[in-house]
Amino acid sequence: MADRSEEKRRQESFIWSRTKFHSEYNMFLAQYKAESCLENKVGKSLLDIACGDGLMTEIFAAHFETVVGVDANGVHLAEARKRLPGVEFHENLIEELDLDAAFDTITMLDLLEHVEDPAAVLRKAASMLTDDGVLIVHVPNAYAINRRLAVLMGTLEHCEELSPFDIEIAGHRRSYSLDSLCHEVECAGLKIRSTGGIFYKMLSTAQMDWFLKNGLWEGNEFGWGRVGGPGRDWKAEFCRASYELGKKQPEDCNIIYACITK
Repeated sequence: MADRSEEKRRQESFIWSRTKFHSEYNMFLAQYKAESCLENKVGKSLLDIACGDGLMTEIFAAHFETVVGVDANGVHLAEARKRLPGVEFHENLIEELDLDAAFDTITMLDLLEHVEDPAAVLRKAASMLTDDGVLIVHVPNAYAINRRLAVLMGTLEHCEELSPFDIEIAGHRRSYSLDSLCHEVECAGLKIRSTGGIFYKMLSTAQMDWFLKNGLWEGNEFGWGRVGGPGRDWKAEFCRASYELGKKQPEDCNIIYACITK
């Protein structure tokens, strides 16, 4: 296993954040990732690992009495502290985290694909749960509709292939399906309460971002709005519909998740 200081430097070298890359799509996705977490949360205390720049921690903060954030990237964590000066934050790799507290809900969103030993990280996170607590884990879905289309188009050789962006910008080490995510949880000796998917995704992230910024959202012509009907925020309605459809077809979603107990 790599030296921990080297691993921390590695994590700090990746510049991806929700607010800097494909921001329009990632803001909507963050909204629905948070909504899904809140639908599955328990209790009044939250540990958010890894919290990044605090965008989603800020959403969670309105729904918990106690919120603690953790991230290994000091640059991102500085932004989180500015965003939420009243929240307790720790700059740590989860493997080195030592908190004298237990939490009702622990969120681990888009982290498992980054770490060296996923099963060990799952066990470490679960060790900080209260007896009836829940660990909510989100990972990108290698088998989302857009990736299955990409394989048929020839732009990916297989669904679990990591792109240069995944490796060099986001820092991914692996990809997941619902089956492999569940297998990882079982290898950690933990129990799965439920699984699901977040946001039906038919285009790549870059294409989704362009579509949301430039799509035919206004008026009642032959775009996404209803012809002749009352005007509505069709961009928001499209995203809401993608979230609702994703609940029914998790294997097609951008994000897959597991709610885990000890």
